[in-house]
Amino acid sequence: MSDVLRFPVAGIGASAGGIEALDGFFRGMPANPGVALVIVTHLGPERESLLHEVIARYTELPVHVAADGMQVEVNNVYVLPSDVILGIENGRLRLRAQIAGRRERKPIDIFFSELANDRGELAVGIVLSGGDSDGTLGVKAIKEHGGLTMAQIADGFGPQHPSMPESAIGSGLVDFAIPVEQMGAKLAEFARSTYVLDDIALIARNAVEQQQLDEARKKLYDILRSQLGHDFGGYKTKTFMRRVQRRMQVIQIETVEAYIERLERDPQEVGALFRDLLINVTNFFRDTEAFENLATLVIPKLFEERGADDVVRVWVPGCATGEEVYSLGILLREQMDRLTAVPRVQIFASDIDEHALAVARAAKYPGQLLDGVSPARRDRFIPDGGSYVVAKEVRDLCIFSPHSVIRDPPFSRIDLVSCRNLLIYFGQDVQAQVIPTFHYALRADGYLFLGTSESVSQFDDLFAPVEKNIASSVVARLQRRTYGFR
Repeated sequence: MSDVLRFPVAGIGASAGGIEALDGFFRGMPANPGVALVIVTHLGPERESLLHEVIARYTELPVHVAADGMQVEVNNVYVLPSDVILGIENGRLRLRAQIAGRRERKPIDIFFSELANDRGELAVGIVLSGGDSDGTLGVKAIKEHGGLTMAQIADGFGPQHPSMPESAIGSGLVDFAIPVEQMGAKLAEFARSTYVLDDIALIARNAVEQQQLDEARKKLYDILRSQLGHDFGGYKTKTFMRRVQRRMQVIQIETVEAYIERLERDPQEVGALFRDLLINVTNFFRDTEAFENLATLVIPKLFEERGADDVVRVWVPGCATGEEVYSLGILLREQMDRLTAVPRVQIFASDIDEHALAVARAAKYPGQLLDGVSPARRDRFIPDGGSYVVAKEVRDLCIFSPHSVIRDPPFSRIDLVSCRNLLIYFGQDVQAQVIPTFHYALRADGYLFLGTSESVSQFDDLFAPVEKNIASSVVARLQRRTYGFR
């Protein structure tokens, strides 16, 4: 990206109560914040058509009605026109007509997802007043690409309808949950820091600085390990330090040493860094090779000696917004389509986050989130405006419910537990509780499917690798109920 284009672009999502929220938002906006602002709403067409005039009363910044191909420029405001779906590509706005009679219900998710792809770490997602969960998946996409996220909390300007910002906040992916009049100052600080902190955590000019940087990184590993019980020493160094740099940028700290001091006295910031390091956890078919191994080595065995009167049961704890659940559902449906006598299939998907479960049950995702889905498997998604809905034959396999894998009794008589990238959130004590819980939940000869960075090697009396050349941290098989080896 050229220096001319190196400024943040903030997508601002609003629905019911959004006019009042935008009033407060612009009251707190500095004269030249150093960002471009793109407002996406799903107000009625009549109100949307006048929105640019309303916004022009709130700000001295130039306000434009978005047009197809319009170049986004710093310190300008762009407003979604009525009856279109808004996207962005190479710094230019892209407009697509709505399908007659099928007004898109998730325009904020769609724009945020495209913004994340287009601007990366310079993308900002802001969720204001609204009555559903639009924006939650878009916030996830922005966080995955290293951008900044905010959501409105109560003040004199609402939110009149808190469901939309509460859903985003409940996802754990919002950097700042603050009143709207404080957001402008945060945006301006973020814009300034994109220059001050650019690559500060990555570049060493000589051997002495490199040694200092290596020592600082080891201190960061130590803090995360001592406070959260997880060792990031095996993480890719560049990826790790980029995530550290991003947290420094968000909280306005300019040196790694100062950030280490902050972590040593602020456990909440340790948790925030931890979440940022683990953000990519719920993509469709994440780690394609692992899913293909599951499809070829395990899924067919689940159906062996099962007839129409039998049931195949799968449990997905920590299912978040549902992408892992539906990925498994597609694999299971593919196997069912090959059979003449088809058993029932039940996928129990659980999470402690009610907002995430609501998104999962809706089964509607922006097109950008389907990047990991092969062309053949895209047939399992039905286009709906600018989004895609998981096909009914896959949705019907899935049952979503609130459940804590730590506190609540486990599901039982399960053939496959898929718990990918959840264990890495837990310290050793909790893992020592949870993995035996999975063992208890599984039938004899059941399977455990984990993330590629997870392992049950310390529980080799409970689980064994499916094949020696497939890491036990990916697909493991239950040992005998006596815990003895085969």
